[in-house]
Amino acid sequence: MRKLSFVVLSVALLVGSISEAYSQFNARSIKKTNKRIAHYRGKKSGFSKSNVYSGIGVSINALNYFGDLSPSTSKLSTDLSFTKPGFGLSFFHRFGPRYTLMAQYMYGTIKGSDSESASASDKESAVFRNTRNLSFSNSIHELSILAYIDLFENQATYISRVKWTPYLYVGGTLFAHNPTAIAPKTDLKGNALAQAGQSVDLQPLKTEGQSYSLIQFAVPFGAGARFKINEVMDLWADFGFRYTFTDYLDDVSDKYVDLNTLSPLGQALSYRTNELSGYPTVGQSTPSELAGVNVQNGYGRKGDKRGGSTQNDIYMVTSIRLTYILGATFHKAKFR
Repeated sequence: MRKLSFVVLSVALLVGSISEAYSQFNARSIKKTNKRIAHYRGKKSGFSKSNVYSGIGVSINALNYFGDLSPSTSKLSTDLSFTKPGFGLSFFHRFGPRYTLMAQYMYGTIKGSDSESASASDKESAVFRNTRNLSFSNSIHELSILAYIDLFENQATYISRVKWTPYLYVGGTLFAHNPTAIAPKTDLKGNALAQAGQSVDLQPLKTEGQSYSLIQFAVPFGAGARFKINEVMDLWADFGFRYTFTDYLDDVSDKYVDLNTLSPLGQALSYRTNELSGYPTVGQSTPSELAGVNVQNGYGRKGDKRGGSTQNDIYMVTSIRLTYILGATFHKAKFR
């Protein structure tokens, strides 16, 4: 009986010792785990599943233009009064701590006008543009692939991403455009135009005898900053340029052609100096006289300067974009 009591007591003491040891080990383990959770910031080296995610965005944009109808010949001269709104839709995928690739569609309009932007009192450069008296509007549809590089890394999950970071971007853009202008009341012989007051497509009229494509390529580049709103939404703000490979966003590039080779509507939209107050109109000139009728004005003869063909056109885009991280509610951090 004593032997049995001794065995029972020994077993009880052994179980108690094991239980106490386990409790101490478990407490240390829980404390260590909680400490790791509290300090968790994601994988600390390069690409990982924690900082790779996708999202969608919508943007409002402001477009400006630099080209032959800018206020002056100075680099990036633009008329801010012609700033036009646009909008964009985007899908992005983030690769690791710094890099984002974005596909974007954007629609917007650019505009220029000699009479409104170029001052006749500027004898250095703008007086020619003011007297030339051309104008245009161009609607642009663009598809872009843009690569963004953050200056501040995000090694954590999307939830713990940095509160804000500046970034740079560059990419490629394919865009469709269509320059137009408002037709005057009469042609160069004083006859009423059926299209008077209407917006007319300029490319088919070959106002410089030119033929150019309405589908073009551009190189977009710029800089901006992204701000974290909450766990799944960011606000992006950036400014950039679209360097194009065409000089005909404004339908102006080189020289006047023989006006006799153009249609009456083409003549009226190629040469518009006669619409200005103080300049004589063509009147009832015969077609054979059209090519030399502008001798008194100094513009409009075959070979006279109409634009500057040494520089391609540029348009600028300022964007405010709101993005949402897709599938964010299904993401789960894995602690190591």
